Amino acid sequence: MSWGSELWDQFDNLEKHTQSGIEFVERYSKFVKERSEIEISYAKQIRNLSKKYQPKKNSREDEENKYTSCRAFLSTLNELNDYAGQHEVIAENLTSQIITELSRYLTELKAERKSHFHDGRKAQQQIESSWKQLESSKRRFERDCKEADRAQQYFERMDADINVTKADVEKARQQAQMRHQIAADSKTEYSNYLTKFNQEQNEHYYTLIPNIFQKLQEMEERRIERVGVSMKTYAEVDREVLPIVGKCLDGMTKAAESIEPKTDSKQVVESYKSGFEPPGDVEFEDYGPGQTMKRTVSETSLSNSRGEAKERPGGGKSKGKLWPFIKNKNKSPKQNKEPLSNRFNEFMASKPKMTCLRSLRRGLSLKLGSGPEDFSHLPPEQRRKKLQAKIDDINKDIQKEMDQKDALTKMKGVYEKNPQMGDPASVDPRLVEMSMNIEKLQSEVQKFEGWLAEVEGRLPSRSDPPRRQSGLYESQHSNSTMVDNNCAQDRESPDGSYTEEQSSETQVKVAIANTPEFDDEFDDGDEETLPTIGTCKAVYSFEGHNEGTISVTEGELLFVIEQDKGDGWTRVRRNEEEEGYVPTSYVEVFLETNAKDS
Repeated sequence: MSWGSELWDQFDNLEKHTQSGIEFVERYSKFVKERSEIEISYAKQIRNLSKKYQPKKNSREDEENKYTSCRAFLSTLNELNDYAGQHEVIAENLTSQIITELSRYLTELKAERKSHFHDGRKAQQQIESSWKQLESSKRRFERDCKEADRAQQYFERMDADINVTKADVEKARQQAQMRHQIAADSKTEYSNYLTKFNQEQNEHYYTLIPNIFQKLQEMEERRIERVGVSMKTYAEVDREVLPIVGKCLDGMTKAAESIEPKTDSKQVVESYKSGFEPPGDVEFEDYGPGQTMKRTVSETSLSNSRGEAKERPGGGKSKGKLWPFIKNKNKSPKQNKEPLSNRFNEFMASKPKMTCLRSLRRGLSLKLGSGPEDFSHLPPEQRRKKLQAKIDDINKDIQKEMDQKDALTKMKGVYEKNPQMGDPASVDPRLVEMSMNIEKLQSEVQKFEGWLAEVEGRLPSRSDPPRRQSGLYESQHSNSTMVDNNCAQDRESPDGSYTEEQSSETQVKVAIANTPEFDDEFDDGDEETLPTIGTCKAVYSFEGHNEGTISVTEGELLFVIEQDKGDGWTRVRRNEEEEGYVPTSYVEVFLETNAKDS
């Protein structure tokens, strides 16, 4: 059904209808835009929720991720993050496929509608102008006819009057004839305008207006069809992401099904296994006259008794600190009480251990207040795992540095063959830096491997019989294992209990200061002068702020009196009264032949 033939007289109503159609498209576009904003907001909230519950680095939650339930929750958070991404895809597709397209189409639609109605108004104005001309000619024809009638009547009156001269009668006759001629001309003009108007009116209502209304009808139908396509696209945008959303939900389901309680229970054992053997039986001690029975320290007690605190050498009170990993009712390993001064007397009985005691003194100065680098605050089994993981990480860093060094070496070779590509000398500083980094990392590996070897040597085997005394820090093995790598593994307090790293080191330093034997042997003023075993040249400047270190400037020559023992430090001397430790990687050492052989 055509608008041109049926609605030829509804120009104004069609104008209102097409305007309401444009407003409908604008309203639908606004609806889709608000839906897109909701999707973006929802995706943002979902992402924030997923990020909020992600485990923090170096936190307790990060440690818990070794359990299947925690890993499943982490997988769920990752899938939820992907799920939020699909809502962002929905918003993006709604914007690009509907909102942007409708916005551009609305601009074109408004321009087309404006053009059609402009043509319609122009045709309407044309027919109205023709109608006005017809009416004007008709009124003029009517007026001229009336004037001709009056002139004719006047002539007849003049001709019948005997008192009027012949000249007046002739004048009246001529006036009447002129009026009749004007009326005839007006009639002809009116007839012409009438014919013209009828032709224009016929063309207006049967050609111009139908064509314009037909174009409006086609425009309106395209608009309706475009709205239908947009609505279909609206549904398809959601349908397109359903497979990926389904995969996200399948991933959450798979993560939930991957939870294994038995595996988590086994992981608890792996995480908290200390490596200690259960205590053996308590031996019977018979009472004899004049003999004092030894006090038995309970290995099931979580804190020291009051009597033990009172009997502690020096009158100090034991704070009864527990190991950091001991909670609730776990058993604390204990040892027989032994003053720390007796340990130092035992150390000084052997001259080769003097070097390690110097390292101990230096290590206490440099590391006092910092965390235990050797993980000695952990039980043996956990300490072994931490050290192994640390060694693996350092080895990865070494491999990375070596790969970069090899790449730079190849680049330098290319520069040497093709000088126009670059200056070979520009690569040297970076190669030197990498070499130093590799050397430093290798020294770190050696240090941690030493601690690892110590721990693996101390772990009891399953075939060993249970012993009353823990095998980790037994005093009878202190001669071979306690003095190593700055003596970092010695964390035992004088009353036999295990304390935290910082407080232990503080107690050791106080004991050192209050021990006459130590002062006599290792005091800076009274210490015997060590012989020179070589020389060294400072490659870099070093500012020794810590106690036991010495400041050096780049290019300075110094005497070496103690080479690196694997801890990354070399002892040097500037003059008879000024000596100290510098990082081994900061100096280039030239040892004497006899020193190398020894």
